[in-house]
Amino acid sequence: MNKQRRFVAGVDSSTQSCKVLIVDPANGAVVRAGRAPHPGGTEVHPEVWWQAFREAVTQAGGLDDVAALSVGGQQHGMVCLDAEGHVIRPALLWNDTRSAVAARELINEAGDGDEERGAQWWANATGSVPVASLTVTKLRWLADHEPENAARIAAICLPHDWLTWKITGSRSLHDLVTDRSDASGTGYMAREGAQLPERGEYRTDILAAALRIDPSAASEIVLPRILEPFEA
Repeated sequence: MNKQRRFVAGVDSSTQSCKVLIVDPANGAVVRAGRAPHPGGTEVHPEVWWQAFREAVTQAGGLDDVAALSVGGQQHGMVCLDAEGHVIRPALLWNDTRSAVAARELINEAGDGDEERGAQWWANATGSVPVASLTVTKLRWLADHEPENAARIAAICLPHDWLTWKITGSRSLHDLVTDRSDASGTGYMAREGAQLPERGEYRTDILAAALRIDPSAASEIVLPRILEPFEA
C-alpha cells in the first residue's frame, strides 16, 4: 500500500444522511469521521447525495491519504439515467409507496388474475413478491404515470450504485456496478437456484413487463454489473 495512502474509507449513504469513516486497516481504528444530512421525503434528486458525500468527506478531513473506498446505502430506490448519463427525474426511494397499486398489478398479471398464483410465480422467479419498496414496482408506476420519462431510460440503478459511479468519475453507463444484496432487491434479478436465466442474472423479461415495452427494448437498457464478493 502506498505509504501516503495508508487508510481506507467506508461510506454509508442512507435515507437520512451520508456518513464517512476513515479507518486504519492495520488495526481497525477510526481515524476521522464526517457526516452530512439528506433531506426528508420519499423523492430525492441524486445530486443531493453527491453534495452530502462531498460535505461529509470535507468534514472527515478529505481522502488524500485514503487508498480504497467502499459505498453502502439504502436499497430498492429507482434512479433512471438517460443516454448521456443524466438523471431523468428525482429518485423514488424505498419508502415511497405510490407504487403499491403497481405491485398488486404485477402480481395479478403474473398469475393471470390469480393473486396467490402470481405471488408464487414471483417467489419462484426472483425470490421476492412485489411490494411498493421494490424497484420493479416503481418502474411500472413510472411507465403508467410518466411515460415520457420512462421512454428516455437508458440505464437503471439504485441509490448507492449511482453514488459509487459518481465517485469514480466515469461517464460511461457500462461502468455502473452493484452488489448481490442490492440487485436482489430490485425485483428483476433471478433468484438463487433459478435455472433460466442463470442465477444472479437480471430478468429482462420482467423488466420489459414492468415498463410495458418489448423484451428487445428492455435488453438495451443498461443495468449495473453485479460484482462478486471482494471484487472491486
